[in-house]
Amino acid sequence: MKKGLIIILVLLAACVLWGVSVYNGLVSKQEGVETAVGNVQTAYQQRADLIPNLVATVKNYAEYEAGTLTAVVEARAKASSVTLDANNLTEENLKAFQAAQDEMSGALSRLLVTVEQYPDLKANQNYLDLQSKLESCENTIANARRQFNETARDYNTAVRRFPANVIAGMFGFDKKPYFEASEAAQQAPDVKDLFN
Repeated sequence: MKKGLIIILVLLAACVLWGVSVYNGLVSKQEGVETAVGNVQTAYQQRADLIPNLVATVKNYAEYEAGTLTAVVEARAKASSVTLDANNLTEENLKAFQAAQDEMSGALSRLLVTVEQYPDLKANQNYLDLQSKLESCENTIANARRQFNETARDYNTAVRRFPANVIAGMFGFDKKPYFEASEAAQQAPDVKDLFN
């Protein structure tokens, strides 16, 4: 009788240790997702912080482009008001955040196309520095989004694999959404529109 009890206790202890190990692994992966969300937000914030300087620089040269400048400022305000919460990272929240950031990207693209009409501005060192920083921010954003998607994929895989999915289901480890390309990115730009 004692041997049977010892075997049961050893098996129970092994199951508990396995469950703790799986749980701790899922927590680590979840923390990785939260860190990746923070990195994405930081990258977008760096871009948003450049916008006022870029707008001020362009405003000095492009007096007649007030509508474009206003659109950039409004898009920045909207994008800054939509934040991601790593603890409430749903597909809807991610899509709302992404839509606001895509609107900002579109407004910036229109501004940069407008700048092409002002040769003096394109030669201004302050503008060139800001444009270089903006390009760097866009690269940082792309890298942060890619890293987030990779981290979310690792987490989602761990959450869905058997037998870890049992522990994940018991403790509320839900699948995380991914950043996706905007619908505008799915179509090649029409070059003739840039010259009209």
